[in-house]
Amino acid sequence: MGESRQELLAWLNNLLQLNLTKIEQCGTGAAYCQIFDSIFMDVPMARVKFNVNTEYAYLQNFKVLQNVFARHQVDKPIPVQQLTKCRMQDNLEFLQWIKKYWDQHYPGGDYDAVGRRKASGGPPASAAGSRSGASSSTGATRRGATPTTGGVRPRAAAAPSGANVAALQQEIATQKEAISGLEKERDFYFAKLRDIELLLQNAIEADPELEKEEDTLVKHIQGILYSTEEGFEIPAEAEAEAADELETF
Repeated sequence: MGESRQELLAWLNNLLQLNLTKIEQCGTGAAYCQIFDSIFMDVPMARVKFNVNTEYAYLQNFKVLQNVFARHQVDKPIPVQQLTKCRMQDNLEFLQWIKKYWDQHYPGGDYDAVGRRKASGGPPASAAGSRSGASSSTGATRRGATPTTGGVRPRAAAAPSGANVAALQQEIATQKEAISGLEKERDFYFAKLRDIELLLQNAIEADPELEKEEDTLVKHIQGILYSTEEGFEIPAEAEAEAADELETF
């Protein structure tokens, strides 16, 4: 038996300075991402979205979490489809496992949850009170049963200038990762559209009458492929490349 819902919510809200009232709220994936950020301190928090209410946004958060698991070789399948349905039992079981993992791997010391999620547009500290640092008399108890030598994380001892540099480097790395992901997604969908275009061209070459008729599936698909939004102009270079490609058919 793991910890109860009330115990898990109290631990979670203390650690992350949130104001969650139900375990089901963890189904967005944001809280899970930040729990692992408190352990590894390398989760790209700028990509974690807290104030969201669509399943698509939840899936983006879980992609971040899956990348963290892969990077740190966390050998635990993430039941994304069940968790994003925001059902209590699924999220309770997963959170119980995460709490056990956190107890074993959390390095100790203070974790600035609010500061770490600023870039994500996440919620501020909960009304239940903000963390006062290592001087708090309840600091040791609210972080679980994992003691650490010296009680202070090595990161906290860094000079402010070094912390600023590290934060900027982390932000740059996060932006590069986000751009790389967007480029891959763009290329993926462009390749699909290009395949459809080639299929149409082959069909028209085999039967030129298809292009002469107006209200046909071919015409409708061409209309979608070649439509543009208002104010959008195809660059001259792109037009030239497209013309060259058409000449090859």
